[in-house]
Amino acid sequence: MKIAVVTDTGCGISKNEAEKLGITVMPIPFIIDEEDYIEDVNLTQEQFYEKLIGGADVSTSQPNLDEREKVWTELLKTHDAVVDIPLSSGLSASCENLTALSEKFEGKVQVVDNKRISVTQIESVKDALKLISEGKSAKEIKDYLEETSLKSSIYIMLTTLKYLKKGGRITPAAAAIGTLLKIKPILQIQGDKLDKFSQVINYQQGKKKMIEQIIKDIENRFQKELQEKKLVIAMAHTHCEDKIKEFEIEANEALAKYDLKVEMINPLSLPIACHIGEGSIAITCCIKR
Repeated sequence: MKIAVVTDTGCGISKNEAEKLGITVMPIPFIIDEEDYIEDVNLTQEQFYEKLIGGADVSTSQPNLDEREKVWTELLKTHDAVVDIPLSSGLSASCENLTALSEKFEGKVQVVDNKRISVTQIESVKDALKLISEGKSAKEIKDYLEETSLKSSIYIMLTTLKYLKKGGRITPAAAAIGTLLKIKPILQIQGDKLDKFSQVINYQQGKKKMIEQIIKDIENRFQKELQEKKLVIAMAHTHCEDKIKEFEIEANEALAKYDLKVEMINPLSLPIACHIGEGSIAITCCIKR
């Protein structure tokens, strides 16, 4: 079967990368001061952070379902089936909406509730491509990606609680206390939800805490995959390349004894950055096919 792969900009795959991989990346739109934007179409990362730091009103909106349907329809003219891997259902309603939309296509479109985001979502896309090369059907690919969806860990340290407060994800009182005490929260994604993991007072303490936890996950949750050399360590950040490079060096020193190293560093996509703000760093671990 000839199978097309579709994902969204929540994964952070650029236009050029998408062309090289032979996949379609659909935009997650966002709004700045009541104007609609799409990353890499009418706004760059640099322009976004200039506006964000300048105090612009930033929010996200739902992907256009009509556009998604048109893309699926067009792909099915040249492919037997489509596998669509959207942003985690725990972080966006788009997965649920797309699943409902796919019913019109009578099994030719398989929407994957993969519970991934950013660099871990990229690994899901790569797994899908590998499964296609192995001759798997669209339904088999969906089943595999959903069965392995929880084989992933993400830890992300924020520099500000401002955007979580704005989005209603924490109370104004909690945000005020965190700002007053200069606390940096570390959040985790173990599955489809963004949860509090820890809090620290500076970057150095936060980096140490996240590296320690990733190693615990490797030793406890992913021991089998470690032995099979099926683990991927990756990092992401929001507009702080110097900090993420320092983090990479420190993480690689700790990971060396497991014969692991950071394989990929990506800027978080702008629809994700809307909710997190600048200066955030993340480390992830997930299995690969």
